[in-house]
Amino acid sequence: MQQETIAIEVLPGKSGGTRIVRVVGPVLLSNFFALKAELEKEQQPITILDLSGVEYMDSAGMGAIINYYVSAQRRGNKLIAAGANYRVVELFKLTHVDSLIPMTANVEEAEAL
Repeated sequence: MQQETIAIEVLPGKSGGTRIVRVVGPVLLSNFFALKAELEKEQQPITILDLSGVEYMDSAGMGAIINYYVSAQRRGNKLIAAGANYRVVELFKLTHVDSLIPMTANVEEAEAL
């Protein structure tokens, strides 16, 4: 089985206390630990997870996002998912995660929340 990699870039948001975690590549069981580690590395009041570069995600990838959402909620922090394509949005809907994590069409909309 070929291991697919993801690229993760952390950028400051337009307002203080906001970070943007941009993910490029599929989020799968074989690489979700990298995403999980990057999400937990730095704590900000608002994390915008830019999924515009994610072609697809499996249940392990969704698990990493849910895990971070729960830990962020415990700290009083917020997670917003931005820019997800149709396949990823459908996974959010199928798992009912769309009712927990706010989703926006792009990072700009997320920063306006």
